[in-house]
Amino acid sequence: MSDYTPNPEHRITDEASLRQLFGATHDLAMRKSLDRLSGHAQDFIRRSPFLCIGTQNMDGRADVSPRGDPAGFVTILDDRTLAIPDRPGNNRLDTLVNIVANPSVGLLFIIPGFDDTLRVNGRADVVTDPELLAGMAIQNKPPKVAIVVSVTEVFMHCAKAFRRSHLWDSEHFQDRSEMPSLIKIILDETSGAPADDKDMSALDEALEQDYQKTMY
Repeated sequence: MSDYTPNPEHRITDEASLRQLFGATHDLAMRKSLDRLSGHAQDFIRRSPFLCIGTQNMDGRADVSPRGDPAGFVTILDDRTLAIPDRPGNNRLDTLVNIVANPSVGLLFIIPGFDDTLRVNGRADVVTDPELLAGMAIQNKPPKVAIVVSVTEVFMHCAKAFRRSHLWDSEHFQDRSEMPSLIKIILDETSGAPADDKDMSALDEALEQDYQKTMY
């Protein structure tokens, strides 16, 4: 596979040129954007067990990270403020480091079985408020920090992407065994995976055991 470099003649470099390719924005699509969490938005968040959070550092390096817990894990502090617990991970801290450098964040809330999603944009802080963290404890283990988001924009996102992808349609589910396990992929791309299948199976099992021990 050869490297791809866009032909400068085919690159769009300004908003006016971009908008010429598309129709006008529907009035309702513009008016649906709110600056606070409506009752419907709050209901959506309480039902959601999963979100993705997008961040950038000051140099523009972007990152998108998943966050998941039992439905309603995001605390609604008021109609302009959310708090997201930060559970144990790999300690890369990409999201948290980015927020410390650049507080702008984008959230995408997802509910299993729902084709529409909720988008929330705002400014975030990483906090260690003991009272807030205590209320987020699971298995008597509070998170070390929480991400508190001051909401600046909220709107529902239409179902087209989920319907095009058939995300919830079991007939389109793929067989996970058709690709290597997570640990094998990482080892293949770094130090090298063991050739012996038994050794590889032992590593896979060790990862599963680690999941059970470190989920919270």
